[in-house]
Amino acid sequence: MFEGIRKRIVCMWFPRLASDRFLRAQPVEGPFVVTLKANNADRIYCLNAAAEQSGLERGMSFADARAFCPTVISQPARLDLDARFLTTLRRWAMRYCPWVGYEDRDGLVLDITGAAHLWGGEAEMLADMRSRVARAGLALRLGLADTRGAAWAFAHYGQGDQALADLPVAALRLEEKTVTALQRLGLRSIGALSATARAPLARRFGPELMMRLDQALGHISEPTAPESEPPHYAARMSLPDPIGLADDVMGVASRLLSPLCDKLKAQEMGARRLCLTLRRVDQGSQQIELRLAAPMRDPHRILPLFERGVGEVDAGFGIDQIRLEAVVVEPLPVQQISSHHAGGGGRAPGQLDDLITRIGTRIGLENIQRFLPADSHIPERAFSIAPAAYSRPETGWTAPRPRPLRLFAPEPIAATGSKPPERFRWRRMRLTTGRASGPERIAPEWWLPDERWRSGVRDYWKLDTREGRRLWLFYTPQNPGWFVQGEFA
Repeated sequence: MFEGIRKRIVCMWFPRLASDRFLRAQPVEGPFVVTLKANNADRIYCLNAAAEQSGLERGMSFADARAFCPTVISQPARLDLDARFLTTLRRWAMRYCPWVGYEDRDGLVLDITGAAHLWGGEAEMLADMRSRVARAGLALRLGLADTRGAAWAFAHYGQGDQALADLPVAALRLEEKTVTALQRLGLRSIGALSATARAPLARRFGPELMMRLDQALGHISEPTAPESEPPHYAARMSLPDPIGLADDVMGVASRLLSPLCDKLKAQEMGARRLCLTLRRVDQGSQQIELRLAAPMRDPHRILPLFERGVGEVDAGFGIDQIRLEAVVVEPLPVQQISSHHAGGGGRAPGQLDDLITRIGTRIGLENIQRFLPADSHIPERAFSIAPAAYSRPETGWTAPRPRPLRLFAPEPIAATGSKPPERFRWRRMRLTTGRASGPERIAPEWWLPDERWRSGVRDYWKLDTREGRRLWLFYTPQNPGWFVQGEFA
């Protein structure tokens, strides 16, 4: 029944995707380029039509571009945002057919086989694509053919009703060095290439050249598989009668959490940020955002964390719909439960994460911080501070000698000689040395621009005073002097 259907492929190429994305948000009059760092130099990655008319082109260094056109305006490339924008365009293109995939960083490929008649024909479908994309402020070139390779060739190199055989060999998606070598042999068009003996070409250029040619001509099939949609972690419930009590809202949230967490478990993912949306009968809505200190998918642990936010909700005349969505998810592989966590007097797994989450809902997760070890023997650089919710505790604290619990900026004391003083005055206190251990010599890290340590080595001593203070002192041999930098517990 379907043997007579002719396969048709559309290639949508957005030649100025990066620059158009910037100009949609902030229009610019005149030459505009997007730069990307390559080979230790900023080069033009994308540009608008005005920049091309000024003599600029892709791959040109930005320094040369400014020499040609001093008025050019530039922005650094954001490949992540370009990819997200292309994803949005892919979803929009699914209005024409369900089979839409990516073609490099700036294009889409559509299998419109059997779908063109819904738009009145292929010409009408392509016209609708051009008009809609033009209204969105994007440049677009379209290619329509029986094969994916030919559609790409027409989109990138086609001019009017030009035949595939008349297009340059670069339209076969070949490497630049292969295109240059073919041109030197006088093979400048696809027609000239297809009329040449295949065996010598295959021996010289390898199988890729013949594969690309056969794909464009339809001798070898090239699949056009649609991109799979990422899993969507959300659940919604519409209520027959409005509710307003916090207990009722928590009950609905509990029923939504169970299937949501089951889906997260099936994908081996954990929720990091959850959003509970409550829609009222007056069409107003309130959102309760829960940011978790660690990826979770246990409904019994997550549900109590919503209590504070639900208690502050203004239900108005009632809530008739509740939606729960895992806005941010992270991988959470299944792990073997060790025996020492089951029962006993130890702390339950995840108890610290739950505590950080509860405190974080009040003061912000970023304000709960922990110390982490750093790879440096300099006391001031031997640790780093990171948000506890976005870092894991480390057990790699290593030091050749004990380090003080309190560390502060060096404070000078009046003392002479390379041995610790028997008596000295610090912070208006008269102290007497009881026991001293050391020295521990620490040299500066010459590769770091730290002016405090550029003066030379330090000899550190641990000092126990008769008055009960346990101090960390150092002596600077190159510029004799004593300083107190820390205090032990």
